Amino acid sequence: MTPQELSDRAEIHDVIVRYGWAIDTKDWALLDSCFTDDAHVDYSSNPGGKAGPYPKVRGWLEKVMSAFPVTQHLMANIDVRIEGDRATCRTMVTNPQGAATREGALHFFFVGARYDDDLVRTDAGWKIAKRVETTLWFQGSLPDELLIQR
Repeated sequence: MTPQELSDRAEIHDVIVRYGWAIDTKDWALLDSCFTDDAHVDYSSNPGGKAGPYPKVRGWLEKVMSAFPVTQHLMANIDVRIEGDRATCRTMVTNPQGAATREGALHFFFVGARYDDDLVRTDAGWKIAKRVETTLWFQGSLPDELLIQR
């Protein structure tokens, strides 16, 4: 690999990891740094998930994620393919989540998923232009009160 290819792979890996930190810490400005302004994001394979332009989905995420004080997006098997200023990346994700409930105790469940991303090189570095999440498995359940709110 050339130094540029190694640099591109490292930058793309950083975008994927930064996304996980942004979601888990609810740092919405950091999340914005992961996506192009016109990105298309599809989380519809999740129960109650949404798909659409990034600004719309980001607003939904900010609202929905407030019900989850604990999340961990654990990324693995990050497979990057680069062609010039474009790249594809597929990432496996294990995501334990703790949902707040009226009873006070966190309600835990686990999601296994895959992200399929199209990325582009921008003046600000690599960014996700399209993300499709595919839920592969789900252990546990969402609390009924969250299903009603969605």
